[in-house]
Parts: sequence; C-alpha cells; structure tokens
Amino acid sequence: MNEVLQLGSEYFSSQFGGVPDGLWSAPGRVNLIGEHTDYNDGFALPIAIDKRTTVAARARADRLLRVTSSSFPGMMEVSLEDLDPDALTGWAAYPLGVAWAMSRAAAAGAPDGAGSGGASRMSGLDLALTSDVPAGAGLSSSAAVECAVALALNDLWELGLDRQELARIGQLAENRVVGAPTGIMDQSASLLGEPDHGILLDCQSLVTETVALGFAGAGVGLLVIDTRTSHSHADGGYASRRRSCEDGARRLGVGSLRALGPDDLPRAAAQLDGQTYRRVRHIITENQRVLDTVAALRTSGAAAIGPFLNESHLSMRDDFEISTPELDLAVAGAQELGAIGARMTGGGFGGAALALVRNDDAGDVAGGIARDFARAGFTAPHIFPVTASEGARREL
Repeated sequence: MNEVLQLGSEYFSSQFGGVPDGLWSAPGRVNLIGEHTDYNDGFALPIAIDKRTTVAARARADRLLRVTSSSFPGMMEVSLEDLDPDALTGWAAYPLGVAWAMSRAAAAGAPDGAGSGGASRMSGLDLALTSDVPAGAGLSSSAAVECAVALALNDLWELGLDRQELARIGQLAENRVVGAPTGIMDQSASLLGEPDHGILLDCQSLVTETVALGFAGAGVGLLVIDTRTSHSHADGGYASRRRSCEDGARRLGVGSLRALGPDDLPRAAAQLDGQTYRRVRHIITENQRVLDTVAALRTSGAAAIGPFLNESHLSMRDDFEISTPELDLAVAGAQELGAIGARMTGGGFGGAALALVRNDDAGDVAGGIARDFARAGFTAPHIFPVTASEGARREL
C-alpha cells in the first residue's frame, strides 16, 4: 500500500475505529485547453493528474451518513432520509451532495433514465476523505471528491452505474447542492483519465475520445503554477460569464454557442454589445483551439501545440476577463523563459497556470517564475510537475 492509501486508511481508523470496507481514489484534473466551453456544449481536452483524493468507506447497519475530511475540522452527520440539497453547506456539500444525487438515482433510476434502481441496498456509511489535490488552485479538487465518493457509493450500494452516469451525478451535486453552475468536464476527466492521454470531451453528446499526448517521448512535461490566489466557482464571476454566454446564444438564435463557428463571428459582432460579443468570441475560438490542438498532437506532436495554449490565455485574459495579475505574470514568465506554451487553467479568478516545457528547462522555468513573483511582491507560487494519469479507481 502506497503512502497516500496508508494515510487514508489510518485517517479512517483514527476517526471511526477499525478498518474500512474499501478505499477509492479519484484524481484532480488539469485542463490542457478548452476553458468554459463545457457548459456551452463545446469541446475540452482535460487530463487526469497524479494528485488524488482518497475516500475510505465502511457500510453501517443504520441509515446514518458520517463524513470527515483531513482537510477540514469536524464531522458531519445526516440520515439518508434527511438529505436536503438546500441544507448542505460548506465542504461537506460535496460528498453529501453526491450521496443525495446517488440516492436520487437509486430511487428513480440514473439521470436520463439510465441505471437501475437500488434504493433498497442503500445503507448508512462512514466516509473519511484525504487528499493531495491542492484546493482552490483550479485543479478540480471538488470533482476529485465527488468522483471518489460516487465510485465508492456505486460499489457499496451496488447501483451498477457506468462512469458517464457517475459524471452526471457529480455534476448534479455541484450544480444543485454546491450551487456552482459548472459543466461536466471536471467529473469526466476525473473518471475517464488514462496515463499519457488527454480526454477529448464533446460536451454536447458526452462522447469522449482518448488522445495520445506523447509528452514522454517528446521530452516535454507540464508544470502547474499554483498562484495561491483563491477562487470559488460558486461566486458571481463564474455565473455571470455563463449568463453572458446563454444571452449571446439566445440573441444569435441558437440553442448553445456550440452551434457557431469562426465564420459566425462577424454576425455576432454586428448583433451583440461589446462585452457579450467578447464572451461569445472566446467560446467560439476556444472550441476551435481544442480541435486544432488535438489535430496538432496527432500529426505534429506535442511541441506544435504551444501557439494554441498561448492564444487561449490571451482570449481568457482579454475576451472572457477571468485572469488575474498573478496568472498573467506566471504565463508571461513561463513564455519568456522558454516554455513551449502557457495558459491559465481552470475557471479563473485565481488558481493555477499551466506551462508546457521541455524537461531540461523545467527547473529554470520554475525558478524564474518564483523570482518574478518575489519581485512583484506576490505570494510565492507553488510550482510542481504533473503527469497524465489514470482516472478514478478502487484501491482496496
């Protein structure tokens, strides 16, 4: 048992006594490209990373749910009958929100009628969470929690839901219980990741396709620059961007911005106010950048995708206006220090940037960015490499 799993098992024992029935884990994700496209029915190319959340779980003889996290104080307790999405708050809204969504699926079938009823098999549970996914960094620590818990509950309650259904359950928990109007990209990445592959996600059809990255063979890798500036998807900035996109689609006469391509930009410019047009332009061009990145990976290799990463950051900075001075400094510093490409990643308003670097340059890039932050008087960033890794799994 590796160190992370040992920590999860020991933490469970310290909170509940005895040993768990099993351990499940799910990774955070980094989005290589395709930001804010998911709730617009567009394309995204996320990667499951080698930072994971682990849930140790044990069935109870009653209907009580108890959940604790090594990252937060206290233990939350609620009966299955009393799960109320409007009453679940704080960090516990993520795991208990999944329990609510899973119980809903068990009672009435999975979302869209899939899956099988399993309410009779639902027992209470003790759940203990540990994680090394940095919170608030745009690496989807929330989806890692949701997917690890969903996989555990699916096994322990014998619901038989597939991974696409579990992704929709995680999204439902985040939308309805947490109150963050996110799309399905994060949960899909956490559940479907594969080593050295990205996941091309069509957020309209929910069809996924693995895309070989070839980073190891090309001698390149990804650096995450966590700016340590906190963000929250549940706040007004994320929601206002989504409203702008929906308003733009309505005024342009389409169901979602997925229906539009680069050739539609002149018409959008003529019909929309300046701010709404910029929001729409980001989504349209970002969708195209995702497809261009996939094509470049398949035909030219990893070193060819840098321009798309750089253009994506400019679009998020100028058109979607979700970057920050810290993120801009991290991206500019990486580019000046020889990165193949760099961009902010995640929902924005803080969090992390991503740099694709040659392995031989990684130390110099990280050191230079740290010096840039010190000169600017910013909090020292947390800079670390990530690799594309396996999705959620049962560990024990």
